[in-house]
Amino acid sequence: MKSILKLSLAAIAVLLLVSCTSARRVSPPATAIQQLAVQANGDWALDLRLHNYSSVSMRFDTVRLEVSVDEHVAGTLQATPAISIGPTSADVVRVTLKPDGMARIAVADALASRRSLAYRLAGTVTATPVEESKPREFEVDDHSSLNPAPGLDGVLR
Repeated sequence: MKSILKLSLAAIAVLLLVSCTSARRVSPPATAIQQLAVQANGDWALDLRLHNYSSVSMRFDTVRLEVSVDEHVAGTLQATPAISIGPTSADVVRVTLKPDGMARIAVADALASRRSLAYRLAGTVTATPVEESKPREFEVDDHSSLNPAPGLDGVLR
């Protein structure tokens, strides 16, 4: 009986050790607009949130995204953040964009009428797992919405 108990405890200990060792998993990142602020010259200052869903730290090298608001193409967002983001964490980078006319009007209308604004980010994010030297290119196609920020003129969050 004691040997069966010892064998069972040893098996449980091995299973716990195996389950605790995390498998190295690299997953596609996600992108989102955390804040869109209309500048005095009409350009947009975007706080772009980069989310690392991997189980390892990733260095985000380049971002190239087509931005659309209310189904109007705003332009191409290009950035070289060169930041490392830990496993299952996120960080924000500031990027400016000179939006196309219809997108500019859509944002102005959303701000004036205090309504939400749908957006889409589609393109590529290049990131490198910290333990590797070869960058990986990920296709992203993320969409969400922004709302006017109370008390902040020209800002959507």
